[in-house]
Amino acid sequence: MNTIKIFVIATLAGLAAYGQTAETKLPATDAEKIADALRAGPAFVTKDATLLDWPSTAGGKYRVLRQGTSEWTCLPAVPGYPHDEPGCFDAVFLRWIQDGLAGKKAKIDRVGIAYMYVGAWVPEKSDHPGGIHSEFHVGPHIMIITPHQDELQSMNRDGSTGMPYVAHLPNQTDVFLVMPIREWGDK
Repeated sequence: MNTIKIFVIATLAGLAAYGQTAETKLPATDAEKIADALRAGPAFVTKDATLLDWPSTAGGKYRVLRQGTSEWTCLPAVPGYPHDEPGCFDAVFLRWIQDGLAGKKAKIDRVGIAYMYVGAWVPEKSDHPGGIHSEFHVGPHIMIITPHQDELQSMNRDGSTGMPYVAHLPNQTDVFLVMPIREWGDK
């Protein structure tokens, strides 16, 4: 499984404005990708954000879908992933993601912030009868990366409780805080 898919599974799983199913149609055209990326955060972030498309290969270049004028960057769903999970990232969080996905250790020198208004999908941690494991939809949330990693290390790591938790990129040790801002079923 490529690094981008693993990253999404482990961390940025799911920002769906509507309920997700196995038949989720991910954005394919540039117009669909732009519309999807714009769903990822609040209007005060998305209106002037640069919109990028994921690289076609791990460590590849991100393609500009729309040039913005602010420090924010939004991306649509990750191609090949079963859930639609767009996100918006400030410059620090975006650099951290790009370095991590490229297999590099990112230098975090200040707090970074990200939005995932469509939510994310994480493995359900509770054991189900017969060993069947399902997924839990983390509703809309904000994520924070910090240079003060020691403050996050003892926090909850189970995203399926609905409570704030920490996660990390695959093959990386830096954790980030995920703070749900409402339950998925809330309207």
